[in-house]
This record gives sequence, structure tokens and C-alpha cells, in this order.
Amino acid sequence: MLSDDELLRYSRQILMPRFDVAGQEALKSARVLVIGAGGLGCPVALYLGAAGVGRLTLVDDDDVELANLQRQIGFESNQLGESKAEALADRVTRINPRVSVTALNQRLSGHELIRQVEEASLVLDCSDNFNTRFALNRACVAASVPLVSGAAIRGEGQLSVYDSRDDNSPCYHCLYPEQGNEDLTCSEAGVIAPLVGMIGSAQAMEAIKVISGVGKPLIGRLLILDAWEMQWREMKLARDPECPVCGIP
Repeated sequence: MLSDDELLRYSRQILMPRFDVAGQEALKSARVLVIGAGGLGCPVALYLGAAGVGRLTLVDDDDVELANLQRQIGFESNQLGESKAEALADRVTRINPRVSVTALNQRLSGHELIRQVEEASLVLDCSDNFNTRFALNRACVAASVPLVSGAAIRGEGQLSVYDSRDDNSPCYHCLYPEQGNEDLTCSEAGVIAPLVGMIGSAQAMEAIKVISGVGKPLIGRLLILDAWEMQWREMKLARDPECPVCGIP
């Protein structure tokens, strides 16, 4: 049940007939795992925390650096050298003390990654490397936990939702094979600051849609953004029946 304080805090969401109290209670009951507390993870955590997701777990093994401040809006200059996960968790808590936020200052892998995914209602991939994305995808498919995936570099971004509970949903591996992909980081290629905010905010919106059951999530669809031309393109994604991760046995 929502308290009087929560009814007032979330009133602008509850006022929407499609969302209503039921949608807000679904958010409050959710446990969301966010992998990466950088350019994408900052707006994801801030918006989901403000919107009333009951439990957030933020995972990142990096510390705040000066070059992060251009785009990672969860941090301030006086936090240089602090753990990203802990600093972002503190910021979310100060925005909304009714949300339970756990910071994991580590890189999840193996059994610990699987355990965290199995305990989550939904996972957001805000990481910046293929090894993490592939491992996270495998764990989400195995646990039947929906995955909201985003990426941004230079002036280009993309976004999709993979939900193995839907028989027609592809997984991340259906789109990107594990072999032949090379990581290209923002430190090597650059990124324009508002782009990560746009993609991260869209990830947060997709997460709210999946959790609340309101709206049409990006399952089977890939959105691609060219920020310099301000053009969105949509690609249809089909499940690969021979995919080694989610394919039909």
C-alpha cells in the first residue's frame, strides 16, 4: 500500500488513468538491477529512484574521474575519487529517501552475477563493454528476467528491450554475435554529453513500462538515434531460432 506521503510524491504519475495507483504499487514492489553507474546509469538511477522503484541495486567498480563530469550527471566535482556506485546511490537516496538503494562497488561475474539477476524484477544494461553485455544477456535469459539495453557513443545511441518471457522476443545475442565485436569506448571515440541522457532516460521509461505493464515496450524493436541529425530509426528484430543463448532447443 502507498502511504499518504507517497500518494502526494507520486501524484503526477498516479493521476494518469492508464498508470493509476496500480502502476505506482508495481514500481514500489519492483527490484531493479542497474549495471553501470556512468553516462547511462546516472539518468536511469535518478529517474527510477525519483519515480518510486522500491529497490535499486547499482553496480559499478569505477571511481569518479574529472573526465566523467561532462556527461555523468549524478556526480559533482567534490566527489572525485569516490566510488561511482556509492556516490550515485547517495544521490538517489537524497532525491527520494523512500527508495531502498544498494551500491555494489564491484564488477559482477559468475555466480554473483547470476544471483543478482535472479533476485531482480528487471535489469538495465548501462555498461560499456561487450563482455559484460553478453554475460548479462545470458543470465537474464536463463532467469527469465527482462533486460533493457542501451548504448551511446559519439553522437549515436541505441535502445531495445529483451524479454525471454515473451516467446517472440529475441535476446541481445540474436542481434550481436559474441565473436567479431570489438569494444570502442567513449575515452577512445568520444561522446556528446546530452546523448547519454537521452538514451538513459529512454531506458528508464522502458523499465517503467515493463514493470507497470502500461504501454508497449521495445520488445522486438531496436531504436537507433542520430543525435546530430535528431533522427530516430526503428529496426524490427526477430528471434534467431539457432541462437545459442535463447534459440529453440
